[in-house]
Amino acid sequence: MINLDIPGFGKLEIEHLVLDYNGTLALDGNLLPGVGKLLKELSEDVQIHVLSADTLGQCEEELSGLPVTIHIINGSPEDKAKLDYVNSLGPAKCACIGNGRNDTLMLKEASLSIIISGAECMSMKAARAADLVATDISCALGVFTHPVRLLTTLRN
Repeated sequence: MINLDIPGFGKLEIEHLVLDYNGTLALDGNLLPGVGKLLKELSEDVQIHVLSADTLGQCEEELSGLPVTIHIINGSPEDKAKLDYVNSLGPAKCACIGNGRNDTLMLKEASLSIIISGAECMSMKAARAADLVATDISCALGVFTHPVRLLTTLRN
């Protein structure tokens, strides 16, 4: 678990890290370099969940052998399916990272949310629901391996 009390923001007790796949962990279906190592490191502190519609059909193969729970979203609306998943875990115990419009609801409900503004760009609707913007997934995951970054960015 990651515990942090951020003045002006609140107390975080993160047990679950919920991640979108395409556009967040992957580009064009391929896991981005260095992400596997970061996920392994983070799995010592939080349970990692990857949610994806798996548009390109590579999610399970790319994440095989990594300490993550994969949930493939079937049907629509995808945003509601992702929100339902986060609600099943307890949004107060979740941090979520995504980039797309279908991530908006889970980003809005999570106790901490990060939007990725990377190669696939980001949905402005989802960006308005997030607490932080990261230029890439390594920076976003870095706030969990170095939680003082959250303190310095979110405190008031």
